[in-house]
This record gives sequence, structure tokens and C-alpha cells, in this order.
Amino acid sequence: MAKKPKPAEDGAPAEGTAEGGGKSKKKLIIIVAGVLVLAGAGGGGWFFFMKKPSPEQIAAAEAAKNVKKPVAFIEMKDMMISIAGGPQQERQPMIKIKVVLEAADAKISEEIKPLLPRVEDAFQVFLRELRPSDLEGSAGMYRLKEELLRRVNVTVFPAKIDAVLFKELLIQ
Repeated sequence: MAKKPKPAEDGAPAEGTAEGGGKSKKKLIIIVAGVLVLAGAGGGGWFFFMKKPSPEQIAAAEAAKNVKKPVAFIEMKDMMISIAGGPQQERQPMIKIKVVLEAADAKISEEIKPLLPRVEDAFQVFLRELRPSDLEGSAGMYRLKEELLRRVNVTVFPAKIDAVLFKELLIQ
């Protein structure tokens, strides 16, 4: 076995040892490299986040915000559907509904028009199970609108409808 060199009397490692000058130089290089990396990252972050856009860029961004895409409306046929009634009712309740679908783009409306028979079928299947009490008040109307929107979006996927609008809704 090799003998370890003895440290100098003042507690510092003896010259020529592995612990002496080699380790402290490596530590110093690593610290300096770390400081330089942090300084570079800080400067790049400042440049990226603090840089002010040019007047042309600001004007272009404002113009893009002000441009409104035309909304497309798809009108569906009037539907008259008998809905579920209670056991005490003599007559079966009816609902007459006229719906317009709102799409964000005219291209989407062209994709959806061939699928309208499926949408009408989905609406009728759902509406037949409703009771007049399901449609009472504004909360009932909101739930109906949200459920019809969900069903139309499932039917026309991957296209997307933004809103279901009621032109007419009559419960008799």
C-alpha cells in the first residue's frame, strides 16, 4: 500500500498532492462558468421580456384584434315533437321548436349542412324524453340549450358549433 503524504504543519495540504492546487482550480472554473451562464440567461431574459415592440408591430396587433370574422348561421327546419307527459295528463304535450346554429366560419357551415338530418334526429330523440317540467323557467331553457349544443357538436365532429339559438320555442 502506498503511503499518503503528510500535510504541512500549518494544516494546508502538501505541494504536489491531488487535494492541493488541482481541486481548487476545478472549483474556481466551475464557479466562474456558472456565473457566466447565469449572467447570460439573465441578459437574454431581460432582452426577451423587456424589449418594446416597434410601432408597426403594435399597429399590426391592433388591426388584427379589430378584424372580425363573419359568423355563419345555419337554419334548421321547424320541429314539432310530442314530449313525455305525466300519467295524469289526458293530452300528450307538444313542443314546437325552431333552432338556428351559430358557427364561427362560413367554411364550417358548408361542412355541417349535409349533416343536418343527423342533427335533427339527435334533437328529436332527446326532446321526446323531456317533460314539461324540465323546461320550466330560464334554468330549464339554459339546460336545454346546453344539451342541444353538446349533441350537435358530437354529431358534427370535428366541426364545431359555437351556439344553439332559439328562434321559436312553444310548449303546449
